[in-house]
Amino acid sequence: MIQALYEEMRMCVLLCLCALISAVRCVLPVQTQPEQVHVSYPGVKNSMLVTWSTADEAESVVEYGLWGGKLFSHTAKGNTSVFIDGGPENRTMYIHRVTLTDLIPAAAYVYHCGSGAGWSDIFYFTSLNESVSFSPRFALFGDMGNENPQSLSRLQKETQMGMYDVILHIGDFAYDMHEDNGRIGDEFMRQIESIAAYTPYMTCPGNHEWAYNFSHYRSRFSMPGHTENLWYSWNIGPAHIISFSTEVYFYLDYGLDLLFRQYEWLQADLQEANRPENRAQRPWIITMGHRPMYCSNDDGDDCTQFQSYVRLGRNDTQPVAPGLEDLFYQYGVDLELWAHEHTYERLWPVYDYKVFNGSSEEPYVNPRAPVHIITGSAGCREKHDGFIPEPRDWSAFRSTDYGYTRMRLINNTHLYLQQVSDDQYGKVIDQMMLVKEKHGAHAWR
Repeated sequence: MIQALYEEMRMCVLLCLCALISAVRCVLPVQTQPEQVHVSYPGVKNSMLVTWSTADEAESVVEYGLWGGKLFSHTAKGNTSVFIDGGPENRTMYIHRVTLTDLIPAAAYVYHCGSGAGWSDIFYFTSLNESVSFSPRFALFGDMGNENPQSLSRLQKETQMGMYDVILHIGDFAYDMHEDNGRIGDEFMRQIESIAAYTPYMTCPGNHEWAYNFSHYRSRFSMPGHTENLWYSWNIGPAHIISFSTEVYFYLDYGLDLLFRQYEWLQADLQEANRPENRAQRPWIITMGHRPMYCSNDDGDDCTQFQSYVRLGRNDTQPVAPGLEDLFYQYGVDLELWAHEHTYERLWPVYDYKVFNGSSEEPYVNPRAPVHIITGSAGCREKHDGFIPEPRDWSAFRSTDYGYTRMRLINNTHLYLQQVSDDQYGKVIDQMMLVKEKHGAHAWR
């Protein structure tokens, strides 16, 4: 009897201890430490926008100062938005945005971000050189994933060496940002922090951002304008750069109105950029969108079809959806940057499937149509795409190597491009000098 009572009491004590231990283990950590830090140009002169994430609510503060001056001599405060992932866990993230204003053009700044609840590492950036004679250097690529980001380490090193003024990521991030209730997106944003916290990281959406109406892309990045990063434009040196969404042609369930709103915005933006005083200051017009109009890949994608939605529009909508090739040609777009295909391809100047080289000896000197570059081989879990055996007449060079593109806007008339192969240890496998003595639609004549 006594032994039985003793065992019963012992069991009760053990149960109480287990319950206590379980309760302690269920206490969640406080996560106010900033992470996923990145900077972007907000489209306002002498400004830079800092974005980061925390798992719990905290203030949004950036402390900064000139390189070599008093550390954290300036303070700026911003706002926080709550993002709830659409997955089964409904994970909550806090996205912080702070705009730094009245920066000295082309000056180096040191900063950290966070609050009294936790500060980030110390980072630095160079404010935008506002001069139209500035010759900016870009790295551009698309289709980089959390898994197999083949080009990332080389880009990290080159960014830390100060080789780039801007990064252009032309759609498809992380593969995919929404997976594992958004944790893949978190990890990808941590991976690119070593680039994007130092150099403005400018983006456009791709098809891999489709989930929950592109909510991860809309929420995690901070581009100019008021379209949740879907389309916008900005100026740098002698160029006007336009970023837009090709995905409005494919995800009609999210609203056909987006397609028409974007088209009307593109038309208005191109008209403004082509005003004589604006085109004289910034003669280069460069577009970036994810899915190309042209490609010689073997996968049956939109760009392999003559009736490409992006190029010619859609006849199966009401009203009919206009394509973009005629619009870009009409307003004299000089260079069109694309990704999506996990390859690199440089095209001859092309319009309506016809080649319009400047001359047989110098095809890229005063070409009579826009030049297209496809650079979607940065590396992801889907590996490479293939090409059809015989390239199209408008295909000048193509490669299945992992890699990325460098671009330098030299001046009003010269633009230089290189393709870097990561497979070949950073070897430059293609290069092009685009020379335009005239810009605008009259250059095609």
